[in-house]
Amino acid sequence: MGKNLLEQLREITVVVADTGDIQAIETFKPRDATTNPSLITAAAQMPQYQGIVDDTLKGARETLGQSASAAEVVSLAFDRLAVSFGLKILEIIPGRVSTEVDARLSFDTDATVAKGRELIAQYEANNVSRDRVLIKIAATWEGIQAAAVLEKEGIHCNLTLLFGLHQAIACAENGITLISPFVGRILDWYKKDTGRDSYTPAEDPGVVSVTEIYNYYKKFGYPTEVMGASFRNVGEITELAGSDLLTIAPSLLAELQATEGDLPRKLDPENAATLSIEKLSIDKATFEAMHTANRMATDKLAEGIDGFAKALEALETLLAARLASLEG
Repeated sequence: MGKNLLEQLREITVVVADTGDIQAIETFKPRDATTNPSLITAAAQMPQYQGIVDDTLKGARETLGQSASAAEVVSLAFDRLAVSFGLKILEIIPGRVSTEVDARLSFDTDATVAKGRELIAQYEANNVSRDRVLIKIAATWEGIQAAAVLEKEGIHCNLTLLFGLHQAIACAENGITLISPFVGRILDWYKKDTGRDSYTPAEDPGVVSVTEIYNYYKKFGYPTEVMGASFRNVGEITELAGSDLLTIAPSLLAELQATEGDLPRKLDPENAATLSIEKLSIDKATFEAMHTANRMATDKLAEGIDGFAKALEALETLLAARLASLEG
């Protein structure tokens, strides 16, 4: 009996679970796992994870004391909840978990640095090495500069909401550990912009973008890892077989696991080394010019930050309601 697509993918690419659902992580046994505000908010509403939410709220109350207001308790619990899920996930996986900085800080370098240090301190207070955590930061110019500071302190970063080569090059030049280019969201934008219903996997704009980034990194020897993210279908995943990592939602992991057939390697560092590619250098002015010229990247970065910010606001509301219920 032949190997399924998931088994074959694991032979050439590190498979990462893109979820806050701990049961799904137990099922698929990925090396690493990633979360984001939307995933944490969704998981926090699942009955099976109510204990994590309640324990986080109770811990925040205990830290602040009975005299603290409900708003203060919720604020502290909110800061701790992503780490609470991260700690549970790290009990299951052998590798790293990505935990995201508040998206509302995406254009504030100093605040992002402070929050990254704070998240790592929470993990280290729970005896988790910083080598097992990636601090997830939106790939704005300010976010990339914050990540550069953190990387110099040995705090590894995952730059997310990445839609263009300019963002990827700036990350590589600043020594970032890993980037998460968003495949499916790029496809979404092009389908809406062009009116096309579909693209073949090989011409999918998200696949084309990640392939370009991967080849650029391998051509010029950058160690920054490429982790394709935000997939809409299995075809996007199989077209990026060979990427350093791919972070995949449980529904698509299940589809890969249930599908047999050959999975050829599409991305290969030896092939990238033979390509003719122009080397660019990205300073702030170049970054901003390239970003403005790329309508898709401009739209999707702003939309992604806004979406994550709204998810965080929903989580704050959920925590306030739960605290009121717990404390009567």
